Amino acid sequence: MRHLLNTLYVMTPQSYVHLENGNVVVDHEGVTLVRAPLHLLEGIVLFGALGISPALMGECCERGVSISFLGMTGKFLARVDGGPRGNVFLRRAQYRWADDVDKSLHVSRRFIVAKVRPQRSVLNRFCRDNPDEDLKRVSGAIDGIKDLQTAVSRARTRDELMGIEGKAADFYFSVFGQMINGRSGFTFAGRTRRPPRDEMNALLSLFYTLLAHDVTAACNTVGFDPYVGFLHVDRPGRLSLSLDLIEELRPYVVDRFVLSLVNRLQVRFDDFEHEPDGSVVLRDAARKRVIGLWQKRKQEQLTHPFLGERIPSGLLPYVQAQLLARHLRGDLTDYPAFVWR
Repeated sequence: MRHLLNTLYVMTPQSYVHLENGNVVVDHEGVTLVRAPLHLLEGIVLFGALGISPALMGECCERGVSISFLGMTGKFLARVDGGPRGNVFLRRAQYRWADDVDKSLHVSRRFIVAKVRPQRSVLNRFCRDNPDEDLKRVSGAIDGIKDLQTAVSRARTRDELMGIEGKAADFYFSVFGQMINGRSGFTFAGRTRRPPRDEMNALLSLFYTLLAHDVTAACNTVGFDPYVGFLHVDRPGRLSLSLDLIEELRPYVVDRFVLSLVNRLQVRFDDFEHEPDGSVVLRDAARKRVIGLWQKRKQEQLTHPFLGERIPSGLLPYVQAQLLARHLRGDLTDYPAFVWR
């Protein structure tokens, strides 16, 4: 089993990142803030950094360490990876499957079921933990998602599947705010993005972006082309396969984590600030704190439902990419998407 390496998050504005004696060094105004051995890293995420040295970028490409550039709000800007890795036959199989309507639709159904069922699980767990609440709306959302889950197997086109996913998301996010601890001061009226318009959406968008970094790195490591997917159509610059795999991981990896942050009062209402364009962003100190908690969460162990093995949750993107590769190569009769119950 692959070992879970670290991701280095550089969040101090106007930092410069470079290579020195095999170490990644982060400097700010002439002061060294961080020194980390490159061989212990699998990714570097830069928030509004001043720059990164060509020597470090080249070494990262050689070693398969992905580099993502984000704005200070967490908006994705660019990504640097090395050359294609893995067996060329896997990519050829991926392209054939993507062009085969039936095979592509089959895998896409697995992605959607694996997203919709955990959404029900999040809501069901809330109902079990809060039996004294008024759960009529939540129960209605659970029933609506259940009906849509059964409709997945009847979908005959990718557009139908995307429509089912969208309706399930509407049910889910219509009651998402009810799962927020009232003492936190947070509210949630619905999903907004580009830019996020409230504190909960700011957290969701930030961690969906960080999950996308991890999933894309996993796709590259396994040998996939992250730009060619099955559920998400091809579009210049779109990481379609990464978006496919992200779907099944969102509820378990991000949604539960964000709710935990808020309900445990690990992030506060005054940790955010409102920008002139109406967007809401985390303040620098709070961003560093919650990303530290995100790193800690990735170390937590879970029993993978298909493998039956205990793995760190941070390895989920890599494990799912490996399982998908085994299915496309014919080693598995079906793709065992990650379904959290």
